[in-house]
Amino acid sequence: MDSLNSLIDGFGTALTPVNLLWAAVGVLLGAAIGVLPGIGPAMAVALLLPVTYGLEPTGAFIMFAGIYYGAMFGGSTTSILLNTPGESAAVVAAIEGNPMAKAGRGAQALAAAAGGHFAGGLIGTVLLVALAPVVAALAVDIGAPDYFAIMVLAFIAVTSVLGRSRVRGFAALLIGLTIGLVGLDRMTGQARLTFGSLQLADGIDVVIVAVGLFAIGEALWVAAHLRRHGAEAIPVGRPWLGRSDLGRTWKPWLRGPLIGFPFGAIPAGGAEIPTFLSYVTEKRLSKHRDEFGRGAIEGVAGPESAASASAAGTLVSMLTLGLPTTAVAAVMLAAFQSYGIQPGPLLFEREPQLVWGLIASLFIGMVLLLALNLPLAPLWAKLLRVPRPYLYAGILFFASVGAYAVGGEALDLVILLVIGLIGFGMRRYGLPVLPAVIGVILGPAAEQQLRRALQISDGSLTGLVNTPFSVAVYAVVALLLAWPLIGKVITRRRSLTV
Repeated sequence: MDSLNSLIDGFGTALTPVNLLWAAVGVLLGAAIGVLPGIGPAMAVALLLPVTYGLEPTGAFIMFAGIYYGAMFGGSTTSILLNTPGESAAVVAAIEGNPMAKAGRGAQALAAAAGGHFAGGLIGTVLLVALAPVVAALAVDIGAPDYFAIMVLAFIAVTSVLGRSRVRGFAALLIGLTIGLVGLDRMTGQARLTFGSLQLADGIDVVIVAVGLFAIGEALWVAAHLRRHGAEAIPVGRPWLGRSDLGRTWKPWLRGPLIGFPFGAIPAGGAEIPTFLSYVTEKRLSKHRDEFGRGAIEGVAGPESAASASAAGTLVSMLTLGLPTTAVAAVMLAAFQSYGIQPGPLLFEREPQLVWGLIASLFIGMVLLLALNLPLAPLWAKLLRVPRPYLYAGILFFASVGAYAVGGEALDLVILLVIGLIGFGMRRYGLPVLPAVIGVILGPAAEQQLRRALQISDGSLTGLVNTPFSVAVYAVVALLLAWPLIGKVITRRRSLTV
């Protein structure tokens, strides 16, 4: 009942004209950004971070959440019509969605995707309302050893899941941790990696790191590889679903959140894994298995529902534990810190208006997205005709202006360019960006929790494993590290028995 009352108060905040405007701006921007390949929600939020400094925090985060959910909606449009995912979570939708479009059923595929996002987002947000306060209440009792263990789990899980190899994942994490070391040591005042520059004494602003790695690095990479002319989408009419299509999609819509929400809440790389698992599940459960690979509507509905629900799961970890499990959550955490707000167990007590207003705005955003995307899907596809040179030149311009606005120092532009080139190099050699961003944001906090735990135990390493919770987390970490070896042993035994 407390959560319900708080949610009602949140609707009072979210339904004010100003916050409704930011919700509408967010979902429109997100849908448009999701359509354009190479411009994900993380880049969009990173670009807007400096611009929103003049806004009230509640309005800014309502807009960021709208961008996040809107990009999920928009990303499936190009997956279906062009076989070119606009957002990484929409990769699986192309497997069945594009064959449907080529067979003249693009409208039905778009409708199945939109319905899946609405159902998944709605169910995921209900679970967010139910579980977030419970997780926050439990997290209040978590101490320094437990927090350090959770952060180690985040580091290991993200580096193990993402990228072509674990070595590349750990290399990306090391880059992020190194950038996070720049500045004065919080406890001793010792300068680290400042190279004698007083301007680096406060460290590198997280906003500049996020904009550099995502916006500059991605813009340089995509501009260097994509074709310069816009692609032509398959024309479609207004999306709709017939009775037979509804009969095949409503169960995948309901199953998707059961897979997507838990994966969103753990540091496993975002929506890519649950969308694939949802696709495999629907293929096994479907009565129309022969259609898979040639345009099965269940293969669009289930994964898109899982993707939308994973976004709500991501917000649970970010709001209650201060733990970003996706790139967008990492950038949003940086936004919280730029406003002087620290997500965690006490956030629901200290900033109830912001938190519950943000959660209530998710319900409003879902309705807005469904109302906008069904009639406007063909229009979104026309955004692909924007010439690439103009698009990425604009991104570089706004990124530079935003980074300069953070501190008003010319050195910030140099740092932005250097970090952007690092981001470009990471993409060139297959290093995932998310571990680096999480290393920058969580690295200093993990160091602080490590030192606190060791101080409490008088320097004894047993102080890191003196609680049941931390022991359980380290057991999960050990399982993650050992899993490839276990998999090889199982495979070898099966081959011997055969």
